Amino acid sequence: MRRVLVIGAGMGGLAAAVDLARAGCRVTVLERAAGPGGKLREVMVGGGANGDPGTAGPGDACPGIDGGPTVFTMRAVFESLFADAGARLEDRLPLVPADLLARHAWREGGRLDLFADVERSASAIGDFAGADDARAFRDFHARSGGLHDALRHSFMEAQRPSPAELVARLGVRGLGAMWRTAPWRTLWQTLGAQFRDPRLRQLYSRYATYVGSSPLAAPATLMLIAHVEQQGVWLVQGGMRRIALALETLGKEHGADYRYDAHVARLVVRARRVSGVVLDSGEEIAADAVVFNGDISALGSGAMGEDLRGALPVTAPRDRALSAVTWCLRAPTRGFPLAHHTVFFGDDYPDEFDAVFRRRTVSRAPTVYVCAQDRDASAAAALRDGLTEGAAERLLLLVNAPADGDRGGIDDATLDRIGDDAFGLMRDCGFVVGDGSVAARQGGVVTRPQDWERLFPATGGSLYGRANHGALGSFQRPGAASGVPGLYLAGGSVHPGPGVPMATLSGRLAAARLLADAV
Repeated sequence: MRRVLVIGAGMGGLAAAVDLARAGCRVTVLERAAGPGGKLREVMVGGGANGDPGTAGPGDACPGIDGGPTVFTMRAVFESLFADAGARLEDRLPLVPADLLARHAWREGGRLDLFADVERSASAIGDFAGADDARAFRDFHARSGGLHDALRHSFMEAQRPSPAELVARLGVRGLGAMWRTAPWRTLWQTLGAQFRDPRLRQLYSRYATYVGSSPLAAPATLMLIAHVEQQGVWLVQGGMRRIALALETLGKEHGADYRYDAHVARLVVRARRVSGVVLDSGEEIAADAVVFNGDISALGSGAMGEDLRGALPVTAPRDRALSAVTWCLRAPTRGFPLAHHTVFFGDDYPDEFDAVFRRRTVSRAPTVYVCAQDRDASAAAALRDGLTEGAAERLLLLVNAPADGDRGGIDDATLDRIGDDAFGLMRDCGFVVGDGSVAARQGGVVTRPQDWERLFPATGGSLYGRANHGALGSFQRPGAASGVPGLYLAGGSVHPGPGVPMATLSGRLAAARLLADAV
């Protein structure tokens, strides 16, 4: 029986542990935090647990606030993982399909809802921007769907191919979908030609941020993310962290062991092969193979041991994907009918990304994403049962920021300015948190790039690894095979990329590659 260590209980590590354990490996997951989830974290406002004032531990009874990813898509990825392990997703995870995908608002430009039903979204766009753009949306939906279908099996669910290998896998139909998308053009350029209304260009450009990138530099192929959402968005009852807990339970059922508050100081390399780890306590654990579910920069920079310095690429600060400033709050709200997912768009989208990626700051009118965790999944119901008008509700508010958490990050004065600008934009759209005062936002938990760097070292606070910029950006991430014998890679900084379903796929790909190499 092969002994495998999985470093990191994020989604990639948890998925790898399930597949490896059910294949008969002796699996131990080592996680420096107090519980599973990684970036899929739960934040406790007004007090924390297990040594971290902002993060919930596995025994906390008080419902926390989703402080990381908030969107559950690509359900089939999880159905397959659970089915292969002899379980049913619907028995393990309470999911509610969202009727209303997201609500969008502009300071001077109205409000637009998008729905799970394509024709309902087309009708809403027609009312919002006119019949021409309603037709453009239908065409966009068809294009993004064709692109998704072409790349799902040939790229996303496969071991990372080279560009030439991808062309061979795509076939005539897949190449046609790629050619129609013009992958050498940016998403911003393509959407400018697609829609007449600049607000729709801005709305659909936002999908580049789902992988931490600028729509001005990301390839047009990222339009497939729009199709992923259109296929279905679900709300996880009890919070997103329940996904991680469900995977942990599944792994335990197949014999995997989980050790928390276990900080790996370095990987052991003997005879040019990774053969175990050393914890910061000094304990050494031997292994036949190691799956590393963390940012690859931690390996290449020597943060996980000098023996691996230079063995993998280190993402330069200029190439890092987005970080964020987030506020996790419990507060009453007024003036605007929040949906579960609401986006308040800034006035100058190109300037937002120029500020982050070139000027290394946050613009004066940043777009603000709000997850109102207690809001219902439907458009008809304003509030979930049990939450009355005027009651305090759980909110995550997010503004994109540069991943410079290891180079000073965002100081208090700049944070105050960003907060004034972000909450001012929402107020101008009619949305007020609490009594509208600065104190209302200071009662929660704020996370800045330097805090993300502390939680996930060697990232600079980047939440997505390397930015997906340029036509070949998707090929800049390594695959599951690290090039170092005995070491395999999972997580958002490797193929197929960031996001809850993609990181889950990365773990499955790492497990598959490890098992294939062991034959």
